[in-house]
Amino acid sequence: MAITGAAELLAAWEAGLGEPATGRALLLHRTARPDVAAGRLPVLPVGEREADLFALRRALFGERMQVRLECAACGADMEFDLDAGELARSLGGRTGGAFGSPAGGDGVAAGPGDVADGIAASVAAVDSAAESDGFAGGPDGSAPGAGDSSAAGPGSVVRVRQDGWDVEFRLPGVGDLAAAARSGDPRAALLARCLVSAVRDGAAVSGADLPAAVQHRIAEAVEAADPGADLTLNVACPECGQATRAELDIASYLWTELDSWARDVLLDVHLLATAYGWSEPEILALSPTRRRYYLELCADV
Repeated sequence: MAITGAAELLAAWEAGLGEPATGRALLLHRTARPDVAAGRLPVLPVGEREADLFALRRALFGERMQVRLECAACGADMEFDLDAGELARSLGGRTGGAFGSPAGGDGVAAGPGDVADGIAASVAAVDSAAESDGFAGGPDGSAPGAGDSSAAGPGSVVRVRQDGWDVEFRLPGVGDLAAAARSGDPRAALLARCLVSAVRDGAAVSGADLPAAVQHRIAEAVEAADPGADLTLNVACPECGQATRAELDIASYLWTELDSWARDVLLDVHLLATAYGWSEPEILALSPTRRRYYLELCADV
């Protein structure tokens, strides 16, 4: 790992400890996309965020993902492996990104300089993120709604033409979903936030006037345009043969791995500081291989 890599990762972990799940997800996404302004991240399509987090996960912890699931039918524990690269490709996202090759056995990539640089910015991004849950609406923190096509990036708007209706709808971002979930009518709130324009027979109309059939068609178009927004596993139980469906939340999965890694590294720091009197920066500056070797020497004493 880069000399400052471990220290930066620990800083990100420490910043995320006091955050809710949404804040941690934003921090991880900012780490994965240091090239994107923090205020833009919540309006990126959900599937794009998932692909970014899979790319970050591969850079930090490699291709293999271990998953444990309880069978919904018989309650048996099911353990299986997933390939992060295959999942990323299925999402149509980045398969390598700017992160380099995955680690070879130590759990963290050998030199994720871009990741380390991004983490420093991500800590500040979480600190300055929006009101209650770490999510802003549009690039300036406002809630994008009808007529706000500037909030949509290239390829992030779907168009539906049906029964005289001509509708443009921005693919929802994570911030849109979070805000809509807090409202009394999530469907209506999401429609209001992401509707770009609605025209019927040449006349502009409001989203409230969209019939159910058109709304259903919009939902289908969004799902087709952003399939990675909902990654669902369908696993057959080896005991009873019944299938169990479960959503894979890559943000929570990645945070759990980062948390485990950070606690292991802090234990390493404690043991080496006790044995040799080194400071934390000195210990973190060691490569993972050299750190492990010194730990083995301590165990032999």
